[in-house]
Amino acid sequence: MTLAETAPSVTGASSRIEAPSAPSFLCGLVGSGISRSLTPTLHEAEGRAHGVGYVYRILDIDTLGGVAALPRIVSSAVEFGFDGLNVTHPCKQAVIPLLDDLTPDARMLGAVNTVEIDGDRLVGHNTDWTGFGRNLDAGLGDTPVGRVVQLGAGGAGAAVAYATLTRGPEAFTVADADPSRSRALADQLSEQFPGGGIASCGLSDVPAAVRAANGLVHATPVGMAAHPGIALDAALLRPDLWVAEVVYRPTETELLRRARAVGARTISGIGMAVGQAVDSFRIFTGLEPDAARMTEHMRQVLAAE
Repeated sequence: MTLAETAPSVTGASSRIEAPSAPSFLCGLVGSGISRSLTPTLHEAEGRAHGVGYVYRILDIDTLGGVAALPRIVSSAVEFGFDGLNVTHPCKQAVIPLLDDLTPDARMLGAVNTVEIDGDRLVGHNTDWTGFGRNLDAGLGDTPVGRVVQLGAGGAGAAVAYATLTRGPEAFTVADADPSRSRALADQLSEQFPGGGIASCGLSDVPAAVRAANGLVHATPVGMAAHPGIALDAALLRPDLWVAEVVYRPTETELLRRARAVGARTISGIGMAVGQAVDSFRIFTGLEPDAARMTEHMRQVLAAE
């Protein structure tokens, strides 16, 4: 049977095919080991809430040829009419040479997690820092940021540190298992925030730094399902210390559980995950997402796992 034989009749005005009244969007996530990512369901659910068509695809480089295949993946996304791409490890830096332009914050951070596709023009954004900043504001309310210690100076660490520093801490110290990486990040940030009291330290200096701090930002993989545990001595946690987490899976890491047990104010990593998705959705669609709705959807999905 041919396509013509199976197609409905279109003769007569009453059977005329109408053009769709709502816009539709095609987006995707590029990275390694992302088959279980919750980003597709988060974006697609928000698209449905806006009454638009929204398809979000996983583009896992592990099955597409690795980082070396990134140029082909990006060019194919343009060719097939994608509206945008989210980018995660290990592609946040590798994607930059493939883009036509960067926003000032993405250029400063040297990392892109959101690519806006406008025709054949590609613009790189970083919504990791804006997502964390919004989460920090919500978690702290009117509480001053104070003196902050951050554990982790990797890709996420740079974005998180930048967001924290835009909130005007009294002092900011970053520590990493690789001292050269924490020093490099501190030097980079000091250029952007002169006089900001920015320093780096080794892991052996973390206890003293935390004792003198008002807040702790955790930006290492420790606490994830694949890396269980806690990145510092839990005895350092205390009631007057606020603790912000980047890990959101599980929703309550050992760090958050221990901090909450001693009465510390805690800020879950869910807020950052949703926050970066909120900003990406806006960039891709031009629509204003509902952050509260997306947060609730994320919590429901995580609770069902």
